[in-house]
Amino acid sequence: MSSSTILVTGASGFVAIHTMIQLLEKGYSVRGTLRSLSREGEVRSTIEKYINTSKLELIAADLDSDTNWEKAMQGCEYVLHVASPFPLYEPKHEDELIIPAVQGTLRVLRAAHNAKIKRVVQVSSNAAISAGHHGENRVFDEKDWSKIENNIGAYSKSKTLAERAAWDFINGTENTNRMELVAINPPLILGPIPNKDSRTSIELVRTLMLGQVPGVARLKMGLVDVRDVANAIISAMSTPEAAGNRFLCSSETIWIKEIADLLKKNYAARGYKINAIQFPSFLVRFISLFDKKIKLVTNSLDWDFELSNEKARRILNWSPRSAQEAILSMADSLIEHGVI
Repeated sequence: MSSSTILVTGASGFVAIHTMIQLLEKGYSVRGTLRSLSREGEVRSTIEKYINTSKLELIAADLDSDTNWEKAMQGCEYVLHVASPFPLYEPKHEDELIIPAVQGTLRVLRAAHNAKIKRVVQVSSNAAISAGHHGENRVFDEKDWSKIENNIGAYSKSKTLAERAAWDFINGTENTNRMELVAINPPLILGPIPNKDSRTSIELVRTLMLGQVPGVARLKMGLVDVRDVANAIISAMSTPEAAGNRFLCSSETIWIKEIADLLKKNYAARGYKINAIQFPSFLVRFISLFDKKIKLVTNSLDWDFELSNEKARRILNWSPRSAQEAILSMADSLIEHGVI
């Protein structure tokens, strides 16, 4: 363990909070960035429920501005770039997501390079690996890149272009210090929420638990527990062999019907009316003609794929929790925090 400080961007986020908790548990000094220090008290009090925060510093630094990034990097050896917009709905224009994601990533990398940071760990996404490959019923791994020409949506496009920009920077002439980069590519992140603020990540489980949908579509997704993502990020920081690699960090792939069935089995007796009926895909496609939100998922109907975590297991010594634990721990925490 290094005696220097670890910088974590986007300190109020779901993944960042769990990452900072684990870093503090390991004895690191941590500096987290927030868009505004108005949220400092909330973030600190959340983390204090788990671990003493005497070695945690919070600083204002916005991905949309150069202000304070030089100061944020001072005395740091590693930067964990976790911050990135994750919206619930498609923006009016894709550039609302793409420009902040790409420019924010490059801003962090340039500041890190100027500060002679040894390694940056970028939290990318499976959205930069398998999006746009709909219908390819196969195993995806780190060699795959999402096809941005295939109308993959603004979020997937933003994650793909941001990660591509990061690798271009690292492998380009600007990187005179030979700063290292590692990318972590998780799919849907579940697991326990630390406070009420985890918005987009909770939406699938929250919607099912509250019975806000009459049933589910035949859709498959990869998922992973937030605690395992945090563990992978820290391993990517500290494992020498990780440099220059991307790691697909998925626990397992699962049909939404299986998620609904699991929630129904565990919570129906407690009064949660979870609808686990699976609608035929032709019906979902018909409904999508009248509902823009449903239209977004029609390309993924009946797509039977797998995500390999072999590389993360081998190089990062990563051993994730089961999908069942990730799902149920999120549901339990939603109840505990009064979200549902």
